[in-house]
Amino acid sequence: MKINNRRSSTGGRRMSAAVALSAVLALTATACGDSGTSGDTGDEGSGKGEIVFWDNNGGVRTDIWKEIIADFKKANPDIKVEYVGIPSTDYQSKVDTAIQGGGLPDVGGVGAAMLAGFAAQNALEPLDDRFAKSSLNGKLNEDMLTSMKAAGGGDDKLYSVPTSANNGVLYYRTDLFDKAGLDEPTTWDKFYEAAEKLTNAKKNEFGYTIRGGAGSIAQALDAMYGQSGITSFWDSSGEKTTVNDPKNVEALEKYAALYKKVTPAADLNNDFTKMVAQWDSGTIGMLNHNLGSYQDHVKALGVEKFRGIPQPTGQGGKRVQISNPVDGLGVFKSSKNKEAAWKFIEFAVSHESNSKWNESAGAIPSHTEAAEDAWISKAEPTKLAAEALNDGSTTIVQLPYYLPDWNSISKADNEPNFQKVLNGDMSAKDFLDTMAEQLNEAQTEWNSRNG
Repeated sequence: MKINNRRSSTGGRRMSAAVALSAVLALTATACGDSGTSGDTGDEGSGKGEIVFWDNNGGVRTDIWKEIIADFKKANPDIKVEYVGIPSTDYQSKVDTAIQGGGLPDVGGVGAAMLAGFAAQNALEPLDDRFAKSSLNGKLNEDMLTSMKAAGGGDDKLYSVPTSANNGVLYYRTDLFDKAGLDEPTTWDKFYEAAEKLTNAKKNEFGYTIRGGAGSIAQALDAMYGQSGITSFWDSSGEKTTVNDPKNVEALEKYAALYKKVTPAADLNNDFTKMVAQWDSGTIGMLNHNLGSYQDHVKALGVEKFRGIPQPTGQGGKRVQISNPVDGLGVFKSSKNKEAAWKFIEFAVSHESNSKWNESAGAIPSHTEAAEDAWISKAEPTKLAAEALNDGSTTIVQLPYYLPDWNSISKADNEPNFQKVLNGDMSAKDFLDTMAEQLNEAQTEWNSRNG
């Protein structure tokens, strides 16, 4: 795997190639951990009593978290964990609101993509000392740890303990491909051919489902860079993004043109939950998502009717993908029981719990012993993703998770505009130029503070 991870030309810290490997790889009053805001430094507490945990992928991962919490309760009868499941699409706004108005939990999911924003608001507790003294020290994937530190915004502190790494996957219906006599969609040319040939709108049959709702930007970027073959998010100066490079504009035009031609009209508003459910229950040839939905597809289709393969390659067999953030758990600084919150994290990322959680999610474990468990070789998409990252065929475009504005730029600021592109109300060039202007401004500001 190759990595291009320039941050700036003024001394911005570069992550190692190994980091990219892992990076690829109504809340009620009773649901509030405390009334603290980002200015509240909290307290160590007694290490007993009650803590509140916010799950950043509630609903999808609720069952497995409740199982782990039950295990934790058996091992720590003096600690009660109140679980609050928040959908991934709502999580950042919930935390941001709580940072400003109070009501942060003790512990919560903190993925690399949102880490810099929370850390910039002084909402997270540095965990370096606790980690160094814990049973996890020396047991977690070093690349994931380094990736989390790099995503924190520039101070090289550990604000979130990694739990897993994910990867983009192209799922396709082998039964539909076989029936139509189509080759496996291993290249972008074969992908577009299959999308067209598998579509019969009158019979409600479609070749592809495109993500138009929450979370759409990352999928669009993956398709853009995958087709254009551009391997760096920033140009040689480290100041200007490549998102609006003419090759990326052309790639997005082709990709967005799939909407309603070979995809369901409902895709315009579909987040990943609706998109996955639609693919599992319908007659749609292909779906782009990550390793996390693998078990959902197995339950719905069985292993005989689909495969999950690495993203398509471009010309010359070259595969370019954007990075997928490492997920993790963090302690909020306002917690009044940080000792108990840390005990929960240490348990949740232990070998048994980490393996159990990642097997359920179909993701790559952060715990090195869990990463060697037998289930991984049986989960084909996870196995293939790991191979693609290690065989030299894949180049990763590292997204700028370190920018405090990255999450808002890649979500709230531009998801509505992408819907306009799909509907034909905004050109791909105007869309990407708008995003580029925001990114360049954020990068210049970051460079001025960290240069």
